[in-house]
Amino acid sequence: MAIDLSKPDLIVAVFGAGTMGRGIAQVSAQAGLTTLLFDSTDGAVKTAIAAIDRGLEGLVAKERMTAAAKQDVLNRLNSINSLDEAKGAGIVIEAIVEDLKVKRELFRELEKRLSADAVLATNTSSLSVTEIAAGCEKPGRVGGLHFFNPPPLMRLVEVIGGLRSDPTVVPALVGFVKRINKHPIVATDTPGFVVNHAGRAYGPEALRIVSQGIASAREVDLLMKEAAGFRMGPFELLDLVGGDVAHAVMVSIFEQYFDDPIYQPSANMAVRVAGGLLGRKSKQGFYSYEKPETSGPATVAVSTQAIPKSVWIADEDGGRDLAQWLSVAGVKSELGGKPASSGPCFVTPLGEDASSACVRLNLEPARTVAVDMFGRFSGRRTLMTTPLTHAETLGAAFAALSDDKTPATVIKDSPGFVVQRMLAMIVNVGTRIAELRIAAPADIDTAVELGLNYPKGPLAFGDALGGAQVLTVLDGIFAITHDPKYRATTWLRRRAKLGISLLAPD
Repeated sequence: MAIDLSKPDLIVAVFGAGTMGRGIAQVSAQAGLTTLLFDSTDGAVKTAIAAIDRGLEGLVAKERMTAAAKQDVLNRLNSINSLDEAKGAGIVIEAIVEDLKVKRELFRELEKRLSADAVLATNTSSLSVTEIAAGCEKPGRVGGLHFFNPPPLMRLVEVIGGLRSDPTVVPALVGFVKRINKHPIVATDTPGFVVNHAGRAYGPEALRIVSQGIASAREVDLLMKEAAGFRMGPFELLDLVGGDVAHAVMVSIFEQYFDDPIYQPSANMAVRVAGGLLGRKSKQGFYSYEKPETSGPATVAVSTQAIPKSVWIADEDGGRDLAQWLSVAGVKSELGGKPASSGPCFVTPLGEDASSACVRLNLEPARTVAVDMFGRFSGRRTLMTTPLTHAETLGAAFAALSDDKTPATVIKDSPGFVVQRMLAMIVNVGTRIAELRIAAPADIDTAVELGLNYPKGPLAFGDALGGAQVLTVLDGIFAITHDPKYRATTWLRRRAKLGISLLAPD
């Protein structure tokens, strides 16, 4: 079978006129291709084309498109009322309900009508391309094109070949994606492909942190935005996506990977979904969308204290940088050795909790405060207490490390703080995708940057933070919790030990 989607007169047929389908139809027509649009619901195509018209009119109003160009796009959009009218299409893209039986039935019917070299592409985000294709008489012509919402704005498209796809299908689909001015990433047919798989760290780990009472949802969001540089906090993102949708994806990928602990969903999220706290769509999620909210109480209360004149700092990773931070506030630091008989004692653990660091260094827990120096993030600082830290000690530490320009958040004792845990798990899941050969290392990072809008891809994040540092965090969390969720991947461990980039292929 020879698949060729580069023909000048290629016709695209899109089945499903919902948000995804109409967006795919729009980008195809904007790329100069004759595009057919079908939906089994009466009036759906008319509604979709009207929505496309409004969207294009917005571009005209912003002078990003001429009125003539807009009309050309609309002229290339054609409503069809039956499957027979798609017989001239060289590629069919289905964007219908995520139901295996329904998708298979559609493809079987289309097979009867299309030419032998036409491609059947599914926009599925959760089903196996191979399993969908297995219902076809000729599964070799089936592939996956996973667009992201909204297709006119999102550049990324994941291209997936099924196990029985003809060898020419994936290259042809890659060429088609480029033809419609999108960025293709080739992924193997695995649960979640690349982007949904990579997202299994951000929300789930944040949910676990909050469920353990370490910090509030708002505090986690602030840390991930202001310290780590993410555009949206994990709980803002969960509310935007919808708790029901997000939880369903978590459960689906966990089950499809046969309960691998690294993908474990949140029991607390299940309760929230059952209670209808779905986020923006229900006006109430982790935040209220009906009335303005106050910031809420801090997880750890801080009493007002004077800035200390001097402190002791453990001479470990980040200790010297912490001393520099404190010097800006006029605080003298004693680095290492035996602490003085009074004053705060600072530790800077990696993957360790404040209590463990306190015991290891033979410090007084009442005088000890931990500071997260991972990545040297200073947009928002994190302080962590032991269960015995005195209020006066915490207040003095907080006064020394926070001001109007540099806020701080105080959390309860946790191996890996918040930012360490979150970033280490993002990197670890990214390396798992590489380890499973789901996509090329560089493509994993590109997919995450374009599909999830992270500041960096997971492998580049690991390189920036230091693979050895990330490994230390994960090993430290695992040593304390004995939770297999935090086992570092072999991909990460090998490269950290060799001191090479996480992007380095085998």
